[in-house]
Amino acid sequence: MYSRIRDLREDRDMNQTQIAKILGMSQTGYSKYETGENDIPTAILIKLARFYDTSIDYLLGETDNPQRYK
Repeated sequence: MYSRIRDLREDRDMNQTQIAKILGMSQTGYSKYETGENDIPTAILIKLARFYDTSIDYLLGETDNPQRYK
């Protein structure tokens, strides 16, 4: 379900530690989001969507359109 956040991170040639730092959390905690072990809290989804300039629906796999609604 959360493979999109991994794909977006890899597309930017970033590692989990770098994204975790942007989100203000540990790499281990962030890793659990990518693997689906932990659900992503709403506040983190918002930060990720803003960082990647995409919609939350896209991050969650509800749409294949990455464009944000403005």
